[in-house]
Amino acid sequence: MSRYVLDASVAIKWVVTEVHSDAARSLLKSNHTFLVPDFFFAEVANVLWKRVRRGEDTADNARQTLADLTTIPLEMYLSQPLMPLALDIALQNNRAVYDSLYLALAITQQCQMVTADEKFYNALQNTTYVNNLLWVENMGR
Repeated sequence: MSRYVLDASVAIKWVVTEVHSDAARSLLKSNHTFLVPDFFFAEVANVLWKRVRRGEDTADNARQTLADLTTIPLEMYLSQPLMPLALDIALQNNRAVYDSLYLALAITQQCQMVTADEKFYNALQNTTYVNNLLWVENMGR
């Protein structure tokens, strides 16, 4: 069984139809273990809140979507021990610490981070971190 760090950009595509949703949803049919930092659900809930605020979804549906996501088995890791590495990644690459925490988790757990965050993915293509990154559409390849 393979282990992958999963960022919120992929998980939200499990429950909201967007570009790359089919690729993200195919992960649910796989025999992988998914790792997430402890703020994962806060980040997902924030995306759901933004969708309601923009009129793209209802509050009731957002609540149900969050409840549905909590039923998916995920290995949760504390973010505090990852913070020094995440800060270094963020400073070196001009990326948000939140996004860098996912990558720090992948590095420390010696696996890859699966993302659908195109800006983050592209920004790290010419760095030493490229081997720890995996674009969501490339999971099955």
